[in-house]
Amino acid sequence: MTQGAGQGPEVMRTATLRDFRVPAYVHETGPYAQNTPQGEGAGPVGQSGLYPSGEPSPYAVMDSTEDFPGELPGEFPEGYTPTQRDLPVINRGDTVQVSVDPAAVPASDEGPGPLYVVGDVHGYLDQLVAALQEQGLLDAAGNWSAGTARLWFLGDFTDRGPDGIGVIDLVMRLSAEAAAAGGYCKALMGNHELLLLGAKRFADTPVNSGAGTATFQAAWLLNGGQKTDMDRLQDHHLQWMARLDAMELVDGHLLVHSDTTAYLDYGDSIEAVNDTVRETLTRNDADECWDVFRKLTKRFAFRDDGGAEAVRELLGTYGGTRIVHGHSPIPYLLGEVGTEEGEDNTGPVVEGPHLYADGLAIAMDGGVTMAGKLLVQQLPLDI
Repeated sequence: MTQGAGQGPEVMRTATLRDFRVPAYVHETGPYAQNTPQGEGAGPVGQSGLYPSGEPSPYAVMDSTEDFPGELPGEFPEGYTPTQRDLPVINRGDTVQVSVDPAAVPASDEGPGPLYVVGDVHGYLDQLVAALQEQGLLDAAGNWSAGTARLWFLGDFTDRGPDGIGVIDLVMRLSAEAAAAGGYCKALMGNHELLLLGAKRFADTPVNSGAGTATFQAAWLLNGGQKTDMDRLQDHHLQWMARLDAMELVDGHLLVHSDTTAYLDYGDSIEAVNDTVRETLTRNDADECWDVFRKLTKRFAFRDDGGAEAVRELLGTYGGTRIVHGHSPIPYLLGEVGTEEGEDNTGPVVEGPHLYADGLAIAMDGGVTMAGKLLVQQLPLDI
């Protein structure tokens, strides 16, 4: 099984990927505007949330479930990606917010070093560097200083924030520096990596979204795609992203990006899942790539009464004693985000990861795009 994130930057170039033409933006690119629907009025989707065909966009930002008459609260049409105030919440009493003081990385000449995981970054390079330095993984100059430590990123490097390509460049550089020091820095495939790959490869090619006609380009824009990232995207970035694994088992922790059981659709072993996702991307079929993106965008499978059983099903299939995931922001899991016009929608203060689903799942997306915290956490949690 190949782990692309543990390798250095590719030096070979390919001319097989399609050119991407960025549509006109209504608003300026740059840092993600807090609580601003991405792509409103931009590109092929206008303020009405409709594609040119008149069909509704599965990525339009809705204010409530009233936008889907007849739907039960917290349920959405197939293919729709919940964002902002649509996100349902789990019972506050079922979650545990874990605050762990930063610890210095111990020096070790025997065996693997300590294990760390990083939640969703979404282009917030400065916050990422600061969080890694706080944990002793980087020195003041931003270079790897953790010796044999092991570092896993859980995906979603780009979109919404100001410097997604800078984040990817950093992770690629740290992969080489960590390997030279006897440790490693690796990464998983997030749904935003799939989205950026699709936007670059397929642009405005129509795909069957399950909720009407859609395009990767429109979905990328509506989910925080930044023109500055697309302008700086190079072939070696694309090759690196396309080789990322979808899941991995490390020290009894099943690492995935999304809190979904959709991984089961791609195989009954970690190797099978990773190979299937990678081979699907290699075939370069827009509809097949969209289907992977759509499934790995699903969320909240581990919440509520059936959540622990969903986690057990994944652990029983792929191994491990706990799942560690990103994707669903902790502020939404806490249920402390404003749901009505005029309410404070900045979310709660996030101090650390959240343990839930009978203690079987650890959520690592601290909600950095909504004034939350970019989380870097050493495992295992001492609960």
